[in-house]
Amino acid sequence: MQQTSAEEIAGRTAEEIAASVRGLLDRGILAPGASLPPVRALAESLGVNRNTALAGYRLLVRAGLAETRRGGGTVLAAPAAALPEEGFAPVGAVAELAAREPGRTRALRDVGDGNPDPALLPDPLALRLELAPPRLYGEATIDLGLAAWATEWIAEDQSRPFALTVTAGAVDAVERLLAVALAPGDAVALEDPCFLTSISTVRQGGYRPIGVGLDGAGMRPDELRAALEAGARAVVCTPRAHNPTGVSLTPERAAELRAVLADFPHVLVIEDDHFALLARASYATIIGADHPRWALVRSVSKVLGPDLRLALVASDAGTAAQLGLRISGGITWVSHLLQRMSHGLLAAPGADAQRAAASAHYAERAASFAERLRRHGCAAVAGDGLNVWVATGAPAAQVLGRLGERGWLARPGAEFALAGGFADFVRVTAHALDDPEQEQLAADLAWAAGRSAPG
Repeated sequence: MQQTSAEEIAGRTAEEIAASVRGLLDRGILAPGASLPPVRALAESLGVNRNTALAGYRLLVRAGLAETRRGGGTVLAAPAAALPEEGFAPVGAVAELAAREPGRTRALRDVGDGNPDPALLPDPLALRLELAPPRLYGEATIDLGLAAWATEWIAEDQSRPFALTVTAGAVDAVERLLAVALAPGDAVALEDPCFLTSISTVRQGGYRPIGVGLDGAGMRPDELRAALEAGARAVVCTPRAHNPTGVSLTPERAAELRAVLADFPHVLVIEDDHFALLARASYATIIGADHPRWALVRSVSKVLGPDLRLALVASDAGTAAQLGLRISGGITWVSHLLQRMSHGLLAAPGADAQRAAASAHYAERAASFAERLRRHGCAAVAGDGLNVWVATGAPAAQVLGRLGERGWLARPGAEFALAGGFADFVRVTAHALDDPEQEQLAADLAWAAGRSAPG
C-alpha cells in the first residue's frame, strides 16, 4: 500500500488540507489505496492544530474520497463500483472456463436475471386512456386518479396519516430519501445479504453500509441495535419477498424491530415493499406508530414490468416535503402519461385476478424448484418473490463454472454480501422453467456442487 508523506500535503485549514489531497489525487501523485499520514504527524508537519488536520480528513471521508479503517488509519478510497442491475447475471466464471477449455460450454440460459415473467405482465397496448389536457409546470405533480387508488391501497396497511409522493421507481425513491436525510459519510443499516441496487445506491451516495444479518423471520433485532448504536442514521428494510433470500418479516419479528427503533427516534426508517402487489406474505411493518421519520416505498415494476418505472411513497409530512424538494431539483415530476397508464393497468377490470394468478405462479414455481433441489441434496427454502436462494455447500465460483458447462448462468451469493460471506450460495430465478427444465437445473446444480455424479 502506498504511504503518503506528510510533506506532500499542504494547507492551514481543514478545507485547504482536503483540497490539497484532492489535488494530489487529480494529478496522479496519489492513487486509491494510498494510506494518509497519521493525524498527529500531519498536524506537526503543517503547524496546525490536531483537530484541524482531523477535520480535513473528515471532509475527505464525507466526500467519499477516503475511508477510516479501524486500526488502519485513513486510506484513499476507490470510486464506488456499480453492481450489475437485475437482468444481467455475471458471466465471469463461465468466461474463464470457456477460455481455459474452449468448446466445453453450451449456449447459456440465464437463470439469474431476477426478472418477472413477460407473459404475466398486462399489455399496455390494450389500455384505452381518456384524452386529457397537457400538464404544465406548476401543476399538481401526482395524477389524481393514481393518488386516490394508491391512498386507499396503502391505508389498508398504514392507518396513520401519510403524504403521498410518486417517484421514478423504488431505487429512485430510496436514493432520494437517503439524500435528503444523510450527509456523505453517514451510516445506513442494510440487510446482509442485500439487494444489489441498494448496495450500489448507498456506496455511490458516499454513505457507509452497516450489514444487519437475517434469519427466517427477517432482520435480527440484536444486529439492528448494534448497527444503530454504531451510528446508522437510516435503515432500509424489505418487509417481504427479500431479495435475494425470499424472507418475509413475521409479525413477531416486526414488533421486536419496532421496539429497537423506538430507542432511536431520529433514524429514518425506509421500507422497500417492492413485491407488495404480488406477495404471498402479509405486510408486517417495522415503522412504529409514533416513529417521526419514515417512508414506505411500493414499486409497480414487478407487476407491470420494469419499463414502467414508477413507485408510490407514503411518508410523514416532513420527509415528504424534503423528498418533494429533492425531486423538484431533478426530474421535477414523473410523467403524468406514465402515471395514468400505471393507474389504468392497476385498476383495470380483471387486474386483481391477473395479479393473483401471477402471484400464485411465482409461489408454485419457487416451491417446485426448492423441493427438487432438496431431493438432490441442496438446501433451499421457497420464500416469497422471484428467486430461490440456494446453499450449495461448495464455492460458488466453482459451482457457476461447472453450471456453465451444462448451459446455465446464475448469480453468486457473494455479490449480495456486505461484509463478505455467502460464498457458497447462488441465487436462481427458476419461475420461467417448466417441470423438466427445473428438474434438469436442479440435477445440474447438485452435480456442479459435487453432490452427485454427472448425469
